[in-house]
Amino acid sequence: MCGIVGYIGYREAYPIVIKGLKRLEYRGYDSAGVMLFDGENLKVSKTKGKVSDLEERASKEITTNGSIGIGHTRWATHGVPNDVNSHPHISNSGDLAIVHNGIIENYAPLKAELIKRGYIFHSDTDTEVLINLIEEVQKKDNLKLGKAVQVALNQVVGAYAIAVFDKKTPNEIVAARLGSPLAIGVGEGEFFIASDASPFIEYTSNAIYLEDGEMANIRLHKQMKVRKIKDDSLVNPTIQELQMNLEQIEKGGYDHFMLKEIYEQPSVIKDTYRGRLHANEGLIQMAGVEDNLEKFLNAERIIIVACGTSWHAGLVAEYIFEEFARIPVEVEYASEFRYRNPIINSKDIVIAISQSGETADTMAAIKLAKESGAFVFGVCNVVGSSISRETHAGAYTHAGPEIGVASTKAFTTQITVLTMIALRLAKAKGTLSNSLFHTYLQELVIIPEKVKEALETNDRAKEIAAVFKDAPNCLYLGRGYNFPVALEGALKLKEISYIHAEGYPAAEMKHGPIALIDEHMPVVVIAPKQGHYDKIVSNIQEIKSRSGKIIAVVTKGDTQVRELADYVIEIPETSDALSPLITTIPLQLLSYHIAVMRGCNVDQPRNLAKSVTVE
Repeated sequence: MCGIVGYIGYREAYPIVIKGLKRLEYRGYDSAGVMLFDGENLKVSKTKGKVSDLEERASKEITTNGSIGIGHTRWATHGVPNDVNSHPHISNSGDLAIVHNGIIENYAPLKAELIKRGYIFHSDTDTEVLINLIEEVQKKDNLKLGKAVQVALNQVVGAYAIAVFDKKTPNEIVAARLGSPLAIGVGEGEFFIASDASPFIEYTSNAIYLEDGEMANIRLHKQMKVRKIKDDSLVNPTIQELQMNLEQIEKGGYDHFMLKEIYEQPSVIKDTYRGRLHANEGLIQMAGVEDNLEKFLNAERIIIVACGTSWHAGLVAEYIFEEFARIPVEVEYASEFRYRNPIINSKDIVIAISQSGETADTMAAIKLAKESGAFVFGVCNVVGSSISRETHAGAYTHAGPEIGVASTKAFTTQITVLTMIALRLAKAKGTLSNSLFHTYLQELVIIPEKVKEALETNDRAKEIAAVFKDAPNCLYLGRGYNFPVALEGALKLKEISYIHAEGYPAAEMKHGPIALIDEHMPVVVIAPKQGHYDKIVSNIQEIKSRSGKIIAVVTKGDTQVRELADYVIEIPETSDALSPLITTIPLQLLSYHIAVMRGCNVDQPRNLAKSVTVE
């Protein structure tokens, strides 16, 4: 959940580390810190708050020269957010420094043993235990830094991505990972370390992604060595060319990354189906599906595992797969799936969905599915991520970097990929007529233009936001394909505006939530003309008769719902199955404007982090 940055080379490290931390601040932002080595001493500055607070503090506390540095932006797990618990952490001798993303689960017994040996602890963190364990191993057996890190890591239980520096070996940083992502940028006479590639994209386009259970000895003027932590065997790492560019990770004139990413959806949906969807030829070509088509066609069941917004995309996919391809689908929270001893067999296909490709619970679900003999297919956005490497096959969404913590374009591009898979299987199985198959292909091709048209509701969403920005609660209702959209709309509002919101199938309103409805309760109803229109009109009438305030998302030209609703947002018409790609847009805009009007930090909502790499 935290972000780490490191640099060793010929440049000044401080500006690289600080800029890198700002780009990783979406991963954690309750505290930040930096360590620089000036050739003689470790210079450390850290503080509760954001990277901007760190900059201000560091300018007063330390000189910022030095060509070796590590930094950290924190999302607290062990210990409250404060100056002392902030990273980097320094060993008792003052020689070793560490930054750490993850959780050391057995830190308590390790800490107790180290205290018996005379170690003093100043923070409440598991990370301070780890750096002192490394120091104890180093002293006890007179080991070099790399070997000491390896021995210490074989004694810990948990997840980590770390960068460790020892001033006694000043031309080296040791990095390692297990369960948390870590990338190493390879330049000319310099190396970069980061939780993802965004901190070093302008310096090099070459990166190595450490695999689980690997560590790297990164030395100036020497070849970097990558080893297995468990058995010390050498690894020949693959250098990958980065797929992102600097422009993609800047705001581009928008006030917030979230707004930029909302407006990117027409182009990224097109990027997601480009080269895969050939509507005029009646073809869908996806290598991960084509290479494993027989497995999909013989599947007795598809199990979708995901968390958060990706879980909502999976719910949409359940409707699509079952209607198009007639394959039974179950959608599971990855965090529950991994702990409930699920029944999985070799004829199951498990589809794992994750924007980052690093979600800890989803990774654990993948491992469980593979151990049970299932074929595992990944849908993720980040090239080279753990899920893309751990699954048997998969498909990227091509959404580009998503910096805003609240996912927007991840949702629509995931649905796009899953829809294409379902259509390809339907074609192969003959469960869709030829004419209907071609109709869906043609409609999917023009969806980006319809999303662009839906974005024109921005001003209307802003007007409605001004009315309801102080509401304490909100209900979201949808039916069929748009029930998951109601869940997603409610999640967006909760995440970024801190208004309590719940999504329900519209018919379920009568089984409890209707008791909440009065003149103070805003109810967002997703009511496109396609689908269960007459039924949802009846639900709206039930709300109206109880004085609820109705905000309706309707198909352009609708008159029936318009007469009942207090506020209406019009969207272009599309098929029922593809409607979530359109109906979600005004809900994203509504949440965004409410959050801005409430003075909330839209891109970095409290208590949340973009990539949940710990349990």
